[in-house]
Amino acid sequence: MALTQKKKRKIQNIASGYLFICPVLLGILIFTYYPAVSSFIYSFQSYDGFSKFEWVGLQNFVNLFTRDMETGTVFANTFLYTVITVPLGLFLGYLLALAANMKLKGISFFRVLFYLPCMIPSVASGVLWRDLLDPDFGIMYQIFSFFGLHPTFFTSASTAMATLIWTTTWGCGGGMVLWLAAFKNIGPELYESARLDGANTFQCVTRITIPMSTPIIFYNLVTGIIGSLQVSTTLVMAGSTGGRGPDNSLYFVAVKIYNDAFVRMGQMGYACAFGWVLFVIIGALTFVTFKTNKWVEYGENHG
Repeated sequence: MALTQKKKRKIQNIASGYLFICPVLLGILIFTYYPAVSSFIYSFQSYDGFSKFEWVGLQNFVNLFTRDMETGTVFANTFLYTVITVPLGLFLGYLLALAANMKLKGISFFRVLFYLPCMIPSVASGVLWRDLLDPDFGIMYQIFSFFGLHPTFFTSASTAMATLIWTTTWGCGGGMVLWLAAFKNIGPELYESARLDGANTFQCVTRITIPMSTPIIFYNLVTGIIGSLQVSTTLVMAGSTGGRGPDNSLYFVAVKIYNDAFVRMGQMGYACAFGWVLFVIIGALTFVTFKTNKWVEYGENHG
């Protein structure tokens, strides 16, 4: 009888546990797994987003690489953006973390100030930068004009990508927080021993700080690659051109997927195929990054 009561209590505990996580499980199933499976099925169909279904097999993928003249442009723009912004974000986040790690009065205020841009949603941030750099009434454009400068920002193909990268860097405070966490986990005795051996500040940074921070570098690298390959803020910043930018200079993969799915009606199946190609590319790059992470050094292995 006691064993039966114990089993009942165990079943009740398990049931109550599942009851508590049920909202999360339902959210994942409905808003993550179901759309993912559906998009995979649609990628093999000619689906207009409403009710017209026609099984086309691999034709969407074939058209993507052989007939669509925009494929090369969107991938070239996306990879260019990724190659520049990922290392730039790592470097700037590290510099901010060094500044925020200084033992100065009121440094907590500057830490909050550095991180504040990360609190702004990407859509709101895109609207903000679009308005600030608007050639008609943007305050930053007016400031440049006051000094006799007339930058084109998002209105010219030669400056649109550089402008986007510049506006992206103001969110590097997110990486700064992770860097700070890494700095705090480095034992002060390591620096004390290095100083006793005659190491200067540069040597302490290159021989202790950076090697001991490689797990954070690796994490920021992986998340940076994934995030930059899915960039779509130009839908807001360059909304007048459908997110493409002048002469398709800001035409990214995620923007094309959105346009094919929701702007060009009748291209939902093709957009799903494009999304899965992007998924495979992100997965492959992430896999390669994990397979080549021998340079990551954890505290217990530091010698």
